[in-house]
Amino acid sequence: MSRLQVVSGKGGTGKTTVAAALALALATEGKRTLLVEVEGRQGIAQLFETEALPYEERKIAVAPGGGEVYALAIDAERALLDYLQMFYKLGSAGRALKKLGAIDFATTVAPGVRDVLLTGKACEAVRRREKEGGKQGGFVYDYVVMDAPPTGRITRFLNVNDEVAGLAKIGPIHNQAQAVMRVLKSPETAVHLVTLLEEMPVQETADGIAELREADLPVGSVVVNMVRPHVLDEDAVRAAAGDHRKGIAKALAAAGISGSTRLVGPLLDQAAEHAQRVELEREQREALAKLQVPTYELPFLGEGADIAGLYRLAKELRKLGVGA
Repeated sequence: MSRLQVVSGKGGTGKTTVAAALALALATEGKRTLLVEVEGRQGIAQLFETEALPYEERKIAVAPGGGEVYALAIDAERALLDYLQMFYKLGSAGRALKKLGAIDFATTVAPGVRDVLLTGKACEAVRRREKEGGKQGGFVYDYVVMDAPPTGRITRFLNVNDEVAGLAKIGPIHNQAQAVMRVLKSPETAVHLVTLLEEMPVQETADGIAELREADLPVGSVVVNMVRPHVLDEDAVRAAAGDHRKGIAKALAAAGISGSTRLVGPLLDQAAEHAQRVELEREQREALAKLQVPTYELPFLGEGADIAGLYRLAKELRKLGVGA
């Protein structure tokens, strides 16, 4: 069972919403989940309708069955200070470096450093254990869910520690990078990609899965988000492509609808648009099936992704078994 669940997806597919709902789903029945944000957008705080998340783990929700969801917005500068203290015991010297601007420089200019810090912090949370009478107890968190960068960046983001381990052959940096990659490339991790039933998101999902596999990173599942219901059956969809104006006008008139002749054109246009969407979705489902990855569908929330919507999606994810 994967304890680190990474959620990525093309912008606009709702990956943050899916990550939040997955954290709730995994916390069901008394489990404890940490939901991690790495992009600094405070999207998690907005979804849970709470104040901006600080650089500390804070409980933000209670899942069905009494489970708990904690959240953390990882700040690269603070993570670097933690790192310097952990491995080099710099303490106040690290804070002095921050005042001089060295920390900001390292996290914005030095290639890969920021991603190393972000992934390292998440993996630390995965490995962290409780202290019980001076001995290590169970894991602090049953699951860690990461709201990760978009699909186009996800492989490099997760694989950057491999590059760092190769550059730094010995020492704490090398050891830390290797420890992170042991988590990221193990069954402890699953990378889920969120998509829509549209050509560009599906193609980006296919490209992302190919890149993850090439880097030996573990692909979890594809989550198709915002799936709209089909309001017409197959016969009606086929009929929408034909010329049935007279028959429709007659049926509307028989139903007592005034101005039926004027309604025929708009109704047929809407039916044709729906038929086109159904065909497009069929094609995209076929494309996703070729990826040979477990694929799950979540419904479109007409009322928006508010708290109630998150719990509804979490229930659906739980029923589908995503991440379990």
